[in-house]
This record gives sequence, structure tokens and C-alpha cells, in this order.
Amino acid sequence: MTVQRVYRWVAGIICVLSVVASVRPVAAHEFSPGFLGVTETAPDAYTVQWKVSLTGGLVDTLSPQFPETCTFTGEPRGYVMGDARVQERDMACDGGLAGQEIAVGGLGATLTDVLMRVDYLSGQSYTQVLTPAEPAAIVAARQTTAAVIGTYLVLGTEHILIGIDHLLFVLALLLLVGSVKRLIVTVTAFTVAHSITLGAATLGLVNVPQAPVEAVIALSILFLAVELGQQALGTKSKRDIALEFPWIVAFVFGLLHGFGFAGALADVGLPAHALPMALLFFNVGVEIGQLLFVFAVLGAAWAWRRASLPIPRPWRAAVAYGLGSVAAFWVIERTVGAV
Repeated sequence: MTVQRVYRWVAGIICVLSVVASVRPVAAHEFSPGFLGVTETAPDAYTVQWKVSLTGGLVDTLSPQFPETCTFTGEPRGYVMGDARVQERDMACDGGLAGQEIAVGGLGATLTDVLMRVDYLSGQSYTQVLTPAEPAAIVAARQTTAAVIGTYLVLGTEHILIGIDHLLFVLALLLLVGSVKRLIVTVTAFTVAHSITLGAATLGLVNVPQAPVEAVIALSILFLAVELGQQALGTKSKRDIALEFPWIVAFVFGLLHGFGFAGALADVGLPAHALPMALLFFNVGVEIGQLLFVFAVLGAAWAWRRASLPIPRPWRAAVAYGLGSVAAFWVIERTVGAV
């Protein structure tokens, strides 16, 4: 059985993803709704940045909690950035933060995570993902290599799995190819491409504004939707680059998606003492998440087939139009937002 035949059973999956994507606010490549950044500006003096999503009532639910040895100084500064509220405030901690516990109150009652990052004057940093199960962490003076690997591996995996636009692009690629060999080559090309631009942008070799990148990423999904629609209606020309060489399309658009990943990673930052390791395992995490999604789609398709569930004959055209409608909306929304 070819991959193309298996894909006949994924129409329900694409429809669900399209509906979810159209009804939720899509902040293309953002990480978790919460970010707690603590930067040491002088010995035992810090600037605290607290960023939390305005949706879901998280603003009133979550609050950062610091040791009793810490006191806030000066007036708080607040502003809105995208769909998040950002608050900044200066803080003094007697004896510093190393070895002290930082927590996020109310996190245990939610389904979200908070990324915490502490930057020291020495150039060292400490990054930790706080979860509902573990809403507190002891701040280390220096993060070990193993801790860096674990943190950025989780961040990369989480990032790709909450990126609905990226998942729809990958799914469109899966539907476009017609064999296991072409699938492997196409996914590999996409991986190589976004790894190149992710590394280049993160290391500061290139600098591309995020707003236009996000708009073009949406346009890439629309392009694949058009290709799928023409394929479904039988209007494709005999020689079409997207059908003959899908890996070329995957590589070109993969370069754009890499810039999107870099924008999200820039919000977190990379530890100066382990920059190559953090970048490498963030990218590995992205690939793990991508493979998990691919296997989930193929697994669901296999289960659908085994259950002999019916599916409408024009399923491919319906998928193409549904995917194209969502992508077109994103193109307009992101283009207007970039102006």
C-alpha cells in the first residue's frame, strides 16, 4: 500500500486542524503563554520581566513569586505586546538568587507552562520550564550541559507541536507526495532547510523582520493548498515542479519556516556558555516534534482504514479548500499586521 493511498484517510484530521486554527488566535511561532525573565544588572540587583497571555484569564491567575530576601524597587512598568501583557520591575535580592527558589503562583491550576530565564552579570544563565506539576525551581548559579540539553530539547518539541501553521504545512506536504521514498526525501529537505536559517538567524548572521516572515509562511501553506486543489480536480499540468520535485518546494519554504523558528527562539535566548549545544538540541527537539506529528497522522490514517470508516469521494478537494481558506485568512491577517 502506497503512502498516497493511506492519506485518503486523513481528511478528518486536516478538517479538525483547520477548524482549530481558524477559531483560535494564532500567534504563529510563540512559545508558552508565560515568560519570566530575570536579568542581573548589578550585584544582587535585577530587572524582572513578566510576560503572560491575555487570553484564558491567565493574567489574573498567574503571578511570579520570589524569595523573602527579594524586594521590589521603583515603579512597575507595563505594556501590551501582541496578545500578551508585559510587566517590568526592578528588584534587589540580599545575597543574590543563586540557590533560591522562584515559583509561579496559580500555575498548578492551569494547563500551561512558564519559561523562566535568569541571566547573570558573569554571562552565565539559567533556563527552566515551569509546569503545573512543577511550578517552582531552585535557581542554579550555572546550568549544567545536561540541563541545557534537556531544557532546549523540550522547548523545541513543544514549539513545533503548538505551531498549528507549521503542522498544517507539514500535513500538506504529506498529502502532496505519493510514496515512502518521496516522503523521506521531502521531509529531509524541509529539515535541512529550516536548520540552515534557524542557525544563521540565531547566530546573528542574518536578520529578517518577523512580521513579513510570518505572512510568507502563511502564503507557503496557501501555495500547497492550491497545488492540492489542482491535483484533486485533475487540472495539474503533466510537468509540475511541486509534484515532480516536492523536495524543492519543501526546501525553499523550509528556509522561511526556519526564520520563524528563530524568531521564537530569540524570545527565549541562548545561554552564552553553551550556545552551540542549546541551538543543536532545540533543533533536535523541533525534529522530534515533527516526526511525532507525522507518525500520528500515519497512525490515525491506518486506524481509520482498519475501522473501515467511510469518507466522501471528493475528500482531497475538500481538504484543499479548507486548508486554503485558513491559509488565505492568515495571509491577510498577518499582512495587515505587518503594515
